[in-house]
Amino acid sequence: MPRYHFHNKKTKQEWVDFMMIAEMEEMLEKNPHIRQVLKPINIVSGVEGISFKSDDGWKDVKQKIAEAHPNSSFGRHHRKRGIKEIKTDQAIQRARKKNRRKGVPD
Repeated sequence: MPRYHFHNKKTKQEWVDFMMIAEMEEMLEKNPHIRQVLKPINIVSGVEGISFKSDDGWKDVKQKIAEAHPNSSFGRHHRKRGIKEIKTDQAIQRARKKNRRKGVPD
């Protein structure tokens, strides 16, 4: 059975009750001084770590997306790169930094 939160306008009292929806509607109809209070629900999702890990199928999908969009932030984070590509990117970054210090635009 669902749990409903109620508020009594006269006494300013709040409480929680377990009942069927038909019972809740009947009670609210008979007692106009009582109203239902909507509360957010708590949702707990998985947290990556010891108890939750991505399977290899999902890793493959992420890698294919990253390879299709290599210059995006997602692509830079998830795409497998070779040592040559990594070293080339590092050399480019060093050259850009050196040129910025000299005042040369990119």
